[in-house]
Amino acid sequence: MDFSLGRELKKVLSRDLGFQFYLSHKVEQITNSGNGVKLIAQSNKKEQVELTGDYCLVAIGRQAYTNGLGLDSIGIETSKSGQILVNKLLQTSHPHIYAIGDVIDGPMLAHKAEEEGVFVAEIIAGQKPEINHHLIPNVVYTWPEVASVGFTEEELRESGREIKVGSFPFKANGRAKISMDTDGFIKIISDAVNDEILGVHMIGPRCADLIAEAVVAMEYRASSEDIARITHAHPTFSEVMKEAALSATDNRPLHI
Repeated sequence: MDFSLGRELKKVLSRDLGFQFYLSHKVEQITNSGNGVKLIAQSNKKEQVELTGDYCLVAIGRQAYTNGLGLDSIGIETSKSGQILVNKLLQTSHPHIYAIGDVIDGPMLAHKAEEEGVFVAEIIAGQKPEINHHLIPNVVYTWPEVASVGFTEEELRESGREIKVGSFPFKANGRAKISMDTDGFIKIISDAVNDEILGVHMIGPRCADLIAEAVVAMEYRASSEDIARITHAHPTFSEVMKEAALSATDNRPLHI
């Protein structure tokens, strides 16, 4: 996801919920006394930190759950990390056996697995479906919600592509003011030459739902101008999408 989303979420969680972040720290030891846990960590400056709590959640990533499936016995090839290797049609090393979802490469998302399941079913039925993995949205179900689809600003700048970036804050949105959910923003990144939308990144109320408009637009290779000219109901959170598009086209949002 775009770096700006993490920065904004960190600010909100620290301010509103009292989260304390210890970045660039390495966990050295965790002990369970039965009544709680104690964690010892060390910073990159070799400074030791001791934290206590009721629980310790270890969240260091996930991996494909393929151990014990007997894949070796039928010659199904896997990667070093245990993911089943598939081609563009999601066929394994045996063409009549397909694999989808969390056991193959890509984001471990339920909606990604669902689309791949439909994709395979249509292939078996003799159809010629398509699936664009680049346009599968990512959502973080915190509050404010975080959602993203397409390229990040960092990826595009590193590739040397000329881009335009527009953003609009929820605090300038009427519906957000009414519901007192004013944290966050929507950012739209588009091509500097043809204005095609390349990435949409958002943090704020109902972003898990708002990202759908971005996915539809990008599936049809819409421009920021296209979104900017669509009527969005007032007052709704979706108006932030329109304002961000106006910002991306020629820095002309209406309400800021």
